[in-house]
Amino acid sequence: MPNPLAQPKKSIALVGLMGAGKTSVGRRLAKRLALPFADADAEIEAAAGLSIAEIFERFGEAHFRDGERRVMKRLIEGPPRVIATGGGAFMDEETRALILARCTAIWLDGDLDALAARVSRRGHRPLLAGKQPRALLAALAETRGPIYAEAHFTVRSDAETHERTVDRILALLRPA
Repeated sequence: MPNPLAQPKKSIALVGLMGAGKTSVGRRLAKRLALPFADADAEIEAAAGLSIAEIFERFGEAHFRDGERRVMKRLIEGPPRVIATGGGAFMDEETRALILARCTAIWLDGDLDALAARVSRRGHRPLLAGKQPRALLAALAETRGPIYAEAHFTVRSDAETHERTVDRILALLRPA
């Protein structure tokens, strides 16, 4: 499908809970916009030489969040791209301010049951270790939802295809 937009002049940062589709939607959106794609979690793992689970286990969440902050700053200050942020990145005040000032922030807001079903299929999420996905996501949604709502746009990311979510994002980004 041809690119319906001029080349964006700033990065697009996808924010939201785990399982919202930030990486899957982000890859497709980047392709449609002819922009590079960056998955912040993958960038953190590459920089640390460890998986996120290993970082959490060895050094704790505070250490992980510090590395996440540095990686997000590097990604945002680079050329325009689509960035799939980690679920907690936007919760960091410094990172959030940078995203809001330098990117177009899009909150992928999903139904909790759909998100729980998605995250239950994979066991690589440290925050889920030993917890019930639906209950954890509900608690995270309660605290993070008001912060995610500061994003420039909100797009529902439920059981629809990721392509449909990309279509919704592109419709928001088209000049009026």
